[in-house]
Amino acid sequence: MTVLAIVAFAGNSILTRLALKDDAIDAGTFTWLRLFAGIVTLCLILALRGHPPRQFTRGGSWRGAFALFGYAIAFSFAYVTLETGIGALILFTSVQLSMLLIGWWQGNRVMLREWLGVGLAFTGFVYLIKPQLSVPDSSLGVALMITAGCCWGIYSLVGRGSKQPLLDTASNFTRTLPLLGLLLLMTIEHSVWSEKGVALAILSGSLTSGVGYAIWYLALPHLTVTIAAVSQLTVPVVATLGGVLFASEALTMRLFIATVLIISGIAWVVMSRRQ
Repeated sequence: MTVLAIVAFAGNSILTRLALKDDAIDAGTFTWLRLFAGIVTLCLILALRGHPPRQFTRGGSWRGAFALFGYAIAFSFAYVTLETGIGALILFTSVQLSMLLIGWWQGNRVMLREWLGVGLAFTGFVYLIKPQLSVPDSSLGVALMITAGCCWGIYSLVGRGSKQPLLDTASNFTRTLPLLGLLLLMTIEHSVWSEKGVALAILSGSLTSGVGYAIWYLALPHLTVTIAAVSQLTVPVVATLGGVLFASEALTMRLFIATVLIISGIAWVVMSRRQ
C-alpha cells in the first residue's frame, strides 16, 4: 500500500506539472477542480460500497480538511515556477522534517543515527535547489512548496489514527467544499483552462489524489512516524524520472548526485530503525 501511495504522489507531481507548464489551466482552477473531482470519485466509491450520503462527512476531521486544502492550493501555485523534480524534492523533504519534528514534539523520539540519515537526505535537498534560490520567482515557489509540505505532513499525521481510511479520506475531501467555493469566487474572473488542463486536473483529483490518499490512509496506521516520513523521500526520484520521460526535463549530474544522497539518507534511517 505504501508503494502504491508513493507512485500516486509522484503521479500528482507529474500531472500538475503537465497541466500548468503550458498554461493549459491556471493554478486556482486546477486546485478546485482537482479537489472536486476527488470528492465526486470518493463519494461514488462510498455509494457503490453501500454507504448512504449522510455518512460522507461523518469521518475525517476539519483539521484534516484544512491541511488538505492548504497543501493542494500551495502545491498548485508552487508548481507554476518549479520544475517537477525540484518541486517534489522540496515538498517531500518539508513533509519529512515537519512529520519528524511534530512527531518528536508529540513524544516520538528519533535516534541520533536516524537524524544523521535525515541530515544526509536534507543535504541532497539543499544541494539540488541551491542554484534556483537566487531567482526571486523560484524563491516564492520554494516558500509555497514548503508550506504545502508542512500541510501534507499534518495531513499524514492525522491519518495515522484513521480507522476507516476510505471514509476518512472522503470526508476530508468533502469538508473542503466551502473553501473550494471561496476559491472559485476568487479565481473565476481570471480562470484559464483547456480540455487538456481539465482532463489532467480530473485525473489528478480522482485517481492520484482521491484514491491515492485513501491508500495512504490505509497504510499509515501500520507505519511509525519516522518510516512514514522518510519513505516519502523516494517520491522525488520517481517524480523526476517521470518529468524526464513525460515533461522533457533534463537529467543532470546535480540531480543524480542529489538523488544518491537522498537514497543513502533513507537507507541509513531505515537500517537504524531496524537495528
